[in-house]
Amino acid sequence: MALRQIRYDGDNILRKKCKEVTEMTERTKILIDDMFETMYEANGVGLAAPQVGILKRIVVIDVDYENPYVLINPVIVKKDGEQTGDEGCLSLPGKVATVTRPNHVICKCLNEDMEEVEIEGEGLLARAICHELDHLEGVLYKDVADGPVRDVEYEDPEE
Repeated sequence: MALRQIRYDGDNILRKKCKEVTEMTERTKILIDDMFETMYEANGVGLAAPQVGILKRIVVIDVDYENPYVLINPVIVKKDGEQTGDEGCLSLPGKVATVTRPNHVICKCLNEDMEEVEIEGEGLLARAICHELDHLEGVLYKDVADGPVRDVEYEDPEE
């Protein structure tokens, strides 16, 4: 496994649509492993392939660092409810914006064995699925935000 370079806002690869994955190759398996390692190293909860410069419809998510998901060619088939909150992105470090997303989603995709699976997410997992699938279409959270992107405000634990 290896860390991949995360692409940042302004890199035109983040604005391109990704291609479907038709077969699992050794290179794709390595990419998935590298994406998890890169995401964990950056303290993220999700990472899409274009964020590491690869235009494939692959997403990795782990919102609690205990339940990793691989989503290949994902499609949201159901969404309901609503949640509004601050959202960040590894491609826009140190920034957040308020975004409204569904509170519940069902996503059909292929897993790393190229088997069709259904992932049901609520709360943060639903938010992460929607956020990462946007990346596959060249959409960043700032494009769908309810307000301006702003700097993350860190609270000083000494105060």
